[in-house]
Amino acid sequence: MLKCGIVGLPLCGKSTVFNVITRAGAEVKPYASGKTDPNRAMVSVPDPRFEHLVTIFEPKKQTPATVEFVDLAGLSRDASKGAGLGNAFLSFVAESDALVHVVRTFDNPEVPHPEDNIDPARDWNIVEMELIYRDLGVIDNRLSRLAAKKRLLPEEEEEKKLLERCQAFLMEEKPLRELGLSEDEQRKLSGFAFLTLKPEMIVLNLDETQTEGHVPGLDAIMSIAKERGLGLVQVFGRMEMEMADLSEDEQREFMADLGIKEAGRERLIQEAYSLLGLISFFTTGKDEVKAWTLKKDATAVEAAGAIHSDLARGFIRAQVVHYPDFVACGDSMPACRDKGVLRLEGKEYLVQDGDMIEIRFNV
Repeated sequence: MLKCGIVGLPLCGKSTVFNVITRAGAEVKPYASGKTDPNRAMVSVPDPRFEHLVTIFEPKKQTPATVEFVDLAGLSRDASKGAGLGNAFLSFVAESDALVHVVRTFDNPEVPHPEDNIDPARDWNIVEMELIYRDLGVIDNRLSRLAAKKRLLPEEEEEKKLLERCQAFLMEEKPLRELGLSEDEQRKLSGFAFLTLKPEMIVLNLDETQTEGHVPGLDAIMSIAKERGLGLVQVFGRMEMEMADLSEDEQREFMADLGIKEAGRERLIQEAYSLLGLISFFTTGKDEVKAWTLKKDATAVEAAGAIHSDLARGFIRAQVVHYPDFVACGDSMPACRDKGVLRLEGKEYLVQDGDMIEIRFNV
């Protein structure tokens, strides 16, 4: 199961954001002395398409797509040198497949900022540089071991050149995700678990006084997100966490009173799911409507394998209809067939996000 690690400076509200996402009720306080074990939770991915299909088919069972979130300890300045929880934190980050970087914009005198004032761009850069320093340390260690050898094998020579290329890029204070590495190069580097190679999104943690966009340093952090190609979501952390126990109607009324047009939770989860490179396809029927998780650009036979290995082994054809076509045909499979939008596809068909699929197989 792919997972998103929630990172950020201490006291930026990571555990609050974790509770907003997961509604898990994790304790919101600085990590206790020596505590490094992260909070973890599986979360259903909000998807109006899935909800609509459940309404249409009225199944006995409904199974949405899920994604795992991990709330990691706050990353202190100089963590790459062992400060704070240092290496323990960085090892947990290395286990994550994507990073949800929480940046503080709220001001609370009772929760003093570790850098003394609110500056989202500076805070983002502190964490980013610690990740870069960690990756540089990994490369230095490996290059030192290679240098100690009298003679390198051809594959080691190739590895050395690739690592030196990465090293030079990191020395320019740029993350490896911007280097434009090929899939083959990324595969060769996978064992190093480089932190700056992981996809990342920014989450701004606002408070209820910032509903009108009066957020300190907003332009600067939005400029970073745009320049770096990073997704950015705004969440009213404390408020959204406290709203979790309210009904949907009460939540809408509460937000309306504060002038908040939409909560950030659903979009954050959806963005994180996409950040992991995941899409959903659906199987439907009276017994169950299920959203299956698949990597983007996966084939029909891989979709069959996600359901059951026997379906992949005995794959014949996939009956496919795009969700928008299904809706346009009045939520009717016979109408989809009559209009020619219900198709039979082979093994190499690239599954599209929102495809409704039925596998034909013979074992």
